[in-house]
Amino acid sequence: MIYYYAKVFLIGRFMVRQYLLKEMKILILSIFFTLSVFYKVGDALAKDKLREVIVSHTDEESILQLYRMNEDGTESRQITHSKTGCRMPSCSPDGKKLAYVEQINHQLALRISDLNGKNIKTLVKDGMNLMPSWVPDSEHLVWMKVQPKPGKDHAQNSQIHLANSTTGETRRLFTDEEQLKFSNSMPVVSPKGDQIAFVSNRSGDMRIWVSNFDGSEAKPISRPKSEYHKKIKAPIEQKVPSWSPDGKWIAHWEGVEMIHMSKFTGIHNPERDKMISSTFHVWVVSSDGKTRRKFGRGDDPTWSPDGYVTRAFPDPKRGGPKIMVDTGSGEKELPIVPHKKNWGRFTWLP
Repeated sequence: MIYYYAKVFLIGRFMVRQYLLKEMKILILSIFFTLSVFYKVGDALAKDKLREVIVSHTDEESILQLYRMNEDGTESRQITHSKTGCRMPSCSPDGKKLAYVEQINHQLALRISDLNGKNIKTLVKDGMNLMPSWVPDSEHLVWMKVQPKPGKDHAQNSQIHLANSTTGETRRLFTDEEQLKFSNSMPVVSPKGDQIAFVSNRSGDMRIWVSNFDGSEAKPISRPKSEYHKKIKAPIEQKVPSWSPDGKWIAHWEGVEMIHMSKFTGIHNPERDKMISSTFHVWVVSSDGKTRRKFGRGDDPTWSPDGYVTRAFPDPKRGGPKIMVDTGSGEKELPIVPHKKNWGRFTWLP
């Protein structure tokens, strides 16, 4: 009898231990599954995290100000309070500095600040300074200095300058006299810092050129199908180069320039204006010039930090620009300019 109860006791203990082991395995698996789901959700949220931009658009008094916000337009906060207007923001690659242009009297000054518009420093006060763009070291930047002529496109009479944002030293970037016989404008430096893309009329009309940083070994890289629009009777031009984060591609605008529209010619011709605006497209070309494709209608291309192209075009329903960004599987709108507001470009935060 004693043996029988001892045996039952041992079998009972064994069964309890097996039950506990089974429950422990279930608990461990449950914890593992929960953690897996948690990490997957975390990864998904990280991928869906909204990126930030700094946008120039008009305030309630129709003055261009800079605003920092998410890419979906949320959490917008004004970071400049200019009486005359701020435009063309450019964020440094290290995400610490902001360069932009502010109108002062009849001048367009080049300023830098932190990303919240504080600690403002005037880098260049005199002249017409446009399109600042940072060098990868986040200390130097390049821009175009214009010698304006009545009725002439600014890009046709400009030279590229280089500035040290710490010391304030500035100089003209290109020094070769042969280079300086032509206009050189709208500079953007490659991610490696060894090359520069810019706009020049060296071949006649304004084209996208790429050279070494000092301007040597320059060559046009994006040959259009047609050099001249026969119906409009105006040349096809190229402007606003923008280098992809990996350095493999350059996006740019191509079309008939706005100076041929009624607003600039003084001759009212809405049909011709419509025809001119229909030529505005963003193109993407490989940095060696071997591959070229039309991306979509619009102007002012930029690249998102993860390597997708943005473009902008007028939207009558919005009463202002509509900005689209590629997603890899299509496009989505960036609602970063409020309805019925003018704008002066935007920059991504890295």
